[in-house]
Amino acid sequence: MYRGGLGSAYFSLDTRSRTYILVGMLAMKGRAKPRLPRDPQRTRSRLLQAAFREVYKSGFRGTDLETILAAARVTKGALYHHFESKEALGYALVDEVILEITREKWIRPLQAGGNPIDVLVGIFQSRSTEQDELHCGCPLNNLAQEMSPLDEGFRKRLAKVFDEWHDGMASALRDGQNRGLVRRDIHPDETATFLIAGFEGCLSLGKTVQDVRVLRSAKASMTRYLESLRTCGRAGERNAA
Repeated sequence: MYRGGLGSAYFSLDTRSRTYILVGMLAMKGRAKPRLPRDPQRTRSRLLQAAFREVYKSGFRGTDLETILAAARVTKGALYHHFESKEALGYALVDEVILEITREKWIRPLQAGGNPIDVLVGIFQSRSTEQDELHCGCPLNNLAQEMSPLDEGFRKRLAKVFDEWHDGMASALRDGQNRGLVRRDIHPDETATFLIAGFEGCLSLGKTVQDVRVLRSAKASMTRYLESLRTCGRAGERNAA
C-alpha cells in the first residue's frame, strides 16, 4: 500500500542500498515470533460448537454461515476444508454434538448400573427450568421439528439419536425389572417412549407459552410418575431414605 508514495525513492537506490534493505528485512523476519502450528481438529470443534449455539438459538435455516464463522472466528476456507456445505455441517452437528449431549446426559448415567428409577429421577430433577430451556427448548427436538419434514439426511440422523436414547432408557428399565427394582407389569419400550415424548412435549409447551411454571410442574409430574414405577415397597424405602 506504500507503492504510490515510496516507489520512486526505492528504485533510485543503488544495488548496495537494495542489498542492505533486503538483508535488514530478512533480519527482522528472523526475529519475528514463529507462527503457532495449525490445529485442524480444534478448528473443526470450534465450528461445530459455534454451529450448535447459533442453531439452538435461531434454527438451522435461520442461521447463516457468516454468523457461524464469526462466532467460531475462522475463515470460510477453513469451514469448507472440513465441511463441503452447510448441510454437511448440520449433519455433523447431529452426529457428533447432539448425539454426544444425549449420551452424556441420559445414556451413560443409565449404563452406570444404579437403580434406573433413581437415575431417571435425578436426571429430571437436575434439568434446568430456567432461561435456556424456557426460551430455546430442546436442541434435538427443535431440529427434528424443523428439518425432518424437509431433509432426509437430517431425519435419519435425528431418528438415530432418538433411537439410541429410547433403547438406552428401555434397556435400563428392563435391567431394573430383572433386579427387582422396577415393576414387572410395565413395558420398558412403551415406558421409554412415553417418558421421552412427555419430556419433549413439556419443553415444547414451556417454550411456546414462555412460562417457567409449566416446566416446573412438568418436572414434578414426571418425578411422581417415575416413583410409581418402583416395585411394591421400594417407594417407601426411597422416601424413608
